[in-house]
This record gives sequence, C-alpha cells and structure tokens, in this order.
Amino acid sequence: MADVADRIVEAASDDAPARPWGVLAEFESPTALYKACEKARDAGFRNWDAYAPIPVHGLDEAMGLKGSKVAWIVGCGAFTGVCGAMLMQWWMSAVDYKIIVNDKPYFAWEQFLPITFELGVLLSAFGAIFGMLAINGLPRFHHPLFGSANFRRSSDDKFFIAVEARDPNYSKARGVLESAGALSIEEIQE
Repeated sequence: MADVADRIVEAASDDAPARPWGVLAEFESPTALYKACEKARDAGFRNWDAYAPIPVHGLDEAMGLKGSKVAWIVGCGAFTGVCGAMLMQWWMSAVDYKIIVNDKPYFAWEQFLPITFELGVLLSAFGAIFGMLAINGLPRFHHPLFGSANFRRSSDDKFFIAVEARDPNYSKARGVLESAGALSIEEIQE
C-alpha cells in the first residue's frame, strides 16, 4: 500500500510545480499535543487540525471547536420523518381512500405510530450519515498529508498538528509550532 501511495505522490510531483498545502508539526506526547493545540488556538489559526493515534481527552476544547452541526441535521431529519409519516398516513386514510375499519375513525393516530417511528428513525439515520459526509468534505480519496512519511505514523505512535496554507495566519505557523515544542516541522506540498 505504501508503494502505491509513493507512486501517486511521485506522479503528482512530475506534472506541475508543487504549491504549499501547509505545515505538519510532530509532537512527543498527548500532553505536548494538548498544549500545542492551546497555543495554536490562541494564535488564531482557523484552518488546522490535530491528529493522534489515541483519543486525547479535552482536545476539542483545547482546539476551540464548537459543537457539531450533525445533531441539528439528525433532529431535522427525525422531525421531517415524523411529520411526513403522519401527513402521508392521514392523507391516505382520511382523504384519498376512506375506509372504515373496525368502526375506527378515518384518522386514528394510535395505529400510525409504528410507521411514524420508523420513518423518523430512517430519515434521522440518513441525516446523520449524509450530514457527516457533507460536513467532513467526504468522500476524499487523497489528501496531501498522505504523502508525508512522518504522517503515516499518526495512527501508530505519533502526534501531529497540521496548519493549512489557506489559513489567514499561516505566515506565523512555523514559529508558533516551534515555540509549542514541535519535534519536527515539515512543509507539505499539494
């Protein structure tokens, strides 16, 4: 797999002059990564991310991340599913095709609960999946960080912060990451 990635990087580097994507800084431990994230947040970086092989408790607060929008998307999907199911069943039984069954009224909401529940769950699940994919910008089949030999260890035993070149404060990224205690800093090309 590494050979394929190397060939892709080589092929990409032969075609056009490389533009900087950003910088990648390596840190020694989860504690060092946490403190570096606080410094990066305080420096005002907006287009950056942290990578760790293990969950680091409190890292999202250290990065200054806000709550996810996926919960709102899931809630809207559930609300749409519930309202749509009730409306659909009401229309079918009380307006479009009126049949009295067991002397019940045309619209007896109790018998509509299973389908209402199922459609609410279905649309909230679709909202969760497609909302997460849209917010994360997925699917993305290649990322410039995949070309870094150091970054391959991000799922093994290394901790990283990557600051993108499109960040408004990119010019001071190397200095901030050095002062945060980075073991190494690598410039990543597109």
